[in-house]
Amino acid sequence: MESPHKGKTGLQRLVDATRYSLAGLLEAARHEDAFRQELILAAVLVPLGLVLGASGVERALLVGSVLVVLVVELVNSAVESTVDRVSLDDHQLAKRAKDLGSAAVMLALVVMGAVWLLVLAT
Repeated sequence: MESPHKGKTGLQRLVDATRYSLAGLLEAARHEDAFRQELILAAVLVPLGLVLGASGVERALLVGSVLVVLVVELVNSAVESTVDRVSLDDHQLAKRAKDLGSAAVMLALVVMGAVWLLVLAT
C-alpha cells in the first residue's frame, strides 16, 4: 500500500521535492546547532578545498568530504526528531538510535579530516 501523500508525478513532483528539500535545509539551519556549526565550517572549507585541490579529483574529494558531513548531520537530525516525536521518555532504544546517529556524524568528520590530511599532504 502506498502513502496517501504520494501522487504527484513529473515536473510537479520535482518542484515539490525541491521545495521540501529547501524547507528541510532551512529547518536544520534554524533549529540544529550542530548543523549550523558544520555549515559555517563548510562555508570556509568548500571554497578552500576548491582552491587547494590540485586537480578535479582532489577538489571533489575535499569538497565532497565536507558535504558528506552535512548530509550525515541532516540524517542524524531526522533520526533524533523522529525519536523525539515518538516519545520523549528515556528508553534504551531511543538512546541507541540517537547514539548511532551521533557516531555516524563523528565518523563522517573523521573521514573528512583524513581526506583533507591525505590530499593536502601529497
